[in-house]
Amino acid sequence: MTKIDVLLGLQWGDEGKGKIVDVLTPAYDVIARFQGGPNAGHTLEFGGMKHVLHIIPSGIFHQDKINLIGNGVLIEPNIFRQEIDALAEKGVDATKNLYISKKAHLILPSHRMMDAANEQAKGSDKIGSTLKGIGPAYTDKVARTGLRVGDTLAPDFLQRYDALKRMHLRMALTLGFDVEQFRIDGMNLEEYEQQWMKSLETLKRFRFVSSEYFVNQCLRDGKRVLAEGAQAMMLDIDFGTYPFVTSSNTITAGVCTGLGVAPSSIGKVMGITKAYCTRVGAGPFPTQLDDETGHRLCEVGHEYGATTGRPRRCGWIDIPALRYACMINGVTELYVTKPDVMNDFETVKMCTAYKIGKRTTDEIPYEYNTAPIEPVLTSYAGWRHSLLGITEYNDLPEKLKEYLAAIERETGVPIAAVSISPDRRDVLFKQVQ
Repeated sequence: MTKIDVLLGLQWGDEGKGKIVDVLTPAYDVIARFQGGPNAGHTLEFGGMKHVLHIIPSGIFHQDKINLIGNGVLIEPNIFRQEIDALAEKGVDATKNLYISKKAHLILPSHRMMDAANEQAKGSDKIGSTLKGIGPAYTDKVARTGLRVGDTLAPDFLQRYDALKRMHLRMALTLGFDVEQFRIDGMNLEEYEQQWMKSLETLKRFRFVSSEYFVNQCLRDGKRVLAEGAQAMMLDIDFGTYPFVTSSNTITAGVCTGLGVAPSSIGKVMGITKAYCTRVGAGPFPTQLDDETGHRLCEVGHEYGATTGRPRRCGWIDIPALRYACMINGVTELYVTKPDVMNDFETVKMCTAYKIGKRTTDEIPYEYNTAPIEPVLTSYAGWRHSLLGITEYNDLPEKLKEYLAAIERETGVPIAAVSISPDRRDVLFKQVQ
């Protein structure tokens, strides 16, 4: 029986997970998403084109590989249909190799309305939701009132849908939300709902499976399975910077609940980190740079959200947070992305500890959101060298290799590869996989 390998982000998302999944896919038989929903945006670049996926696993461009949307994922049928249509325009027929768990929950139009209503009610305390309905859909899942993919085949599906919608409308009115003025993609709730219902027909074209049985049978058959995470460690509902987090478990443990596999089935855990840090939306970010350097990281790195288009906050790499992520997830190897963004920097810096008042710590404090944290920074000489055309890890500039070695030393986890451009070709493996 084979093990299931895991790939996930170790920061606040946008680390380049989609690209690394795409690069690793040839070594696997099944790529399985285990949590999250359309609030995720995994960007892949190859053949001179950019492809952004939100719900569909990043192995979809490999037609001989099975891609699975697991039970821990949320599906918004309209967004799903748009992704399927975009793939078809590129010549990819996803019906051939994309399976969907019957137990995956659905995001209703009224979930998106509730997302907007909840954010409005929070006022200045809003968490920066993507307004894709993620939080309300997971809330209904936990409250045992949600609807799942398999329910779309039930004869009473429309009655159950209407009952849940009516509950959401009552809640929105209680919050003082103006339902009549609410719009999704320029449509009012009823208009969007009509599109949503039509999109269910696209969803039904795919193979619905009992994903827990499917994945475990794949492992018993000796197939290699890669579990793909969305968002990242520091957005985990339990161990992230709560309440500025997503609504699911983004960590390795989430693979067990999001796909239905035993902890003993976990194999390698591959963690993705940028050579610096970014964050979208509200929440603590100790190494954030509100200066020209932060602006340079944003512009050179094209740091704009794949899902929201919002500019990302940028700062130096945060080792205490990265070490914490490696501990929680049992990371066995690191993939470092985007050092090329800092090619022209004379100096690059690394946060190795936090100062909180008179105390210095290398741990994430419980008061992470409220404590006045000052990053303790170590400076490294920049490599001042283009990485274009480099095809071997050992040929990277010495100063960059010193910086990467420092990341290994500080985290205690070996680097497996470094990505030096958005293209799938530019991933340099440090050792043979």
